[in-house]
Amino acid sequence: MKKVVVITGASSGIGKVCANYLYDKGYKVYGLNRTPIISEKIEYIKCDVTNEEDVKNAFLNIEEDIYAVINNAGMGISGAIEYATSEDVSRIIDVNIKGVINVCKYAIPRLRATKGKIINIGSVAGELTIPFQTFYSMSKVAVSTYTEGLRMELKPFGIKATTVLPGDTKSSFSKNRKKTEVVDELYKDRIERSISRMEKDEQSGKDPISVAKVIYKLLKRKNPPVKVTVGFIYKLFVFLKRILPSRLVNYILYKMYGE
Repeated sequence: MKKVVVITGASSGIGKVCANYLYDKGYKVYGLNRTPIISEKIEYIKCDVTNEEDVKNAFLNIEEDIYAVINNAGMGISGAIEYATSEDVSRIIDVNIKGVINVCKYAIPRLRATKGKIINIGSVAGELTIPFQTFYSMSKVAVSTYTEGLRMELKPFGIKATTVLPGDTKSSFSKNRKKTEVVDELYKDRIERSISRMEKDEQSGKDPISVAKVIYKLLKRKNPPVKVTVGFIYKLFVFLKRILPSRLVNYILYKMYGE
C-alpha cells in the first residue's frame, strides 16, 4: 500500500513540484489548496489553512493512515516596515504561521498512529533577515522555532519534525508577493532596488525540484535532522551567519538589500 503524504499549497511552485515528484516516487499525495484542482495524480482537497474548520474537515476526508505532512503554503509581503498595514501583517501571520499550526493540530493525532513525519517549509530568509521583507523573515524564523518545539514535544511518540530552508527558488512566489502600496521619497529608490534584487535572485535561483528531492530524502530517513538548508551556497551563508559577528552579517545584508 502506498504511503500517504499531505502537502499544503500544492497547486503551484515548490508545493506542486514536490507533490508530483513524490507521486512519481510511489507516494499517494493529498494536496490542500484554497482553489480546487483536477489532477490525475494528486488528490486535491479544497482547504484554506488559515481556517481551522477547513483544516479539520480536510483531514476528516482523508481516510487512510497518514505518513507525513508537508506544510508548504506561504506568502510574502515586501516594503518598508513603517508602512505595513495591519491587514497585511495579520495575513502573513495567518498564512505562514497559523496555517502551519492549524495543520499540525489535526495532523499530529494521525501521525502518532504511524510514527510519521512533519516537514515544515521555512526559508533561508528566516536565518538571514532581509530588509524590506522583514515580516516574511519573521514568519519563517517562527516556523523554525515552532518546528523545534514540535520535535521535542513529539519525540516520545516517534513523530519526527524538520524544517526545510530553501534559498532563492524559481517559482510564482515573486509574482504573488504582496507589495506595499506606499511609495515615497523616504524609501522609494531603496525599496525598488531591494525588491528588484530579490526578484532577480529568485528568478535565477534553484529549480523547485531541488527542494522536492531534499524532502524525499527526509521522508526516507529514519532520523531526519532538525533543520536542512537546500543548496551548498545557502548552507554556506547560514554557516557564516553563525560564526561571523552579528554586526558584520547585518552590514552585509544591508549592502545587498537595504542600501
